Amino acid sequence: MSLNLQDIPRVKTITKEEFLKHYFKPQKPVVIERFIDHWPAFSKWNLDYMKTVGGEIIVPLYDDRPVDYKDGFNEPHTKMKLADYIDLLKSEPTKYRIFLWNAIKEIPLLQNDFSFPDFGLRLMKGIPMLFFGGRDSYTFMHYDIDLANIFHFHFEGIKQVVLFDQNQNKYLYKVPHALITREDIDFSNPDFEKWPLLKEAKGYQTTLAHGEVLYMPEGYWHYMRYITPGFSMSLRAIAHNPINFSKAVYNIVIMRNFDNAMRRIKGQKWIDWKNQRAIAKTHKNL
Repeated sequence: MSLNLQDIPRVKTITKEEFLKHYFKPQKPVVIERFIDHWPAFSKWNLDYMKTVGGEIIVPLYDDRPVDYKDGFNEPHTKMKLADYIDLLKSEPTKYRIFLWNAIKEIPLLQNDFSFPDFGLRLMKGIPMLFFGGRDSYTFMHYDIDLANIFHFHFEGIKQVVLFDQNQNKYLYKVPHALITREDIDFSNPDFEKWPLLKEAKGYQTTLAHGEVLYMPEGYWHYMRYITPGFSMSLRAIAHNPINFSKAVYNIVIMRNFDNAMRRIKGQKWIDWKNQRAIAKTHKNL
């Protein structure tokens, strides 16, 4: 048995009006296949190019180890020169990923390779974030702290994506005071005996190839696995739904600081308690 996932709708291209009507207003995901062909990045951006323009930069790396109480919020597990990291990606499978890296800030040359598209939403132009991963590396199922509208532009390689909206929270083994589900759930091949409520969750799936754009609506859970080495860039627009906007403010101002304080005070007991609560709270819905 597999997860209850429908394919994310795909369009070749889209107008601002069509996007707002069919996807933004109903808050549904979509893949746009041929939207950035005119960008220089479409033909230039690959791992070799990134190595050429930014190889000497030290980048933060993350892997799939479980959250440890000693780790700060989004604190990297190690660091490496971008050139060495790209060599690693191309030579062997690695769990190391680059996550939420503002490469545009560190490599200003990249700003010439793309433009900010007009989807009818005000994009946050100061934080175009890049994400890199090696074969079989993945992100835990999570949603973003600001519950933003996200446009995810994929370059080189193939990436698997699984999405759920916030209405599925009661089935996903969400960890309290956090933005993740239980980290020991394999969303590419879940164990339904261990996680029976996952059978009830209804979500979306797709695979992204070079040049394709994924729209993820506000607060959508996302799990991403790199089938082959590659990288993506995310642009974001703030949450428009007042409830989502207030949740974003709460997450940034209160939840994050509270969680960090409890890690300092209770240590690993706090992490263990949260993981236990994720199961207990979800299984109330059995």
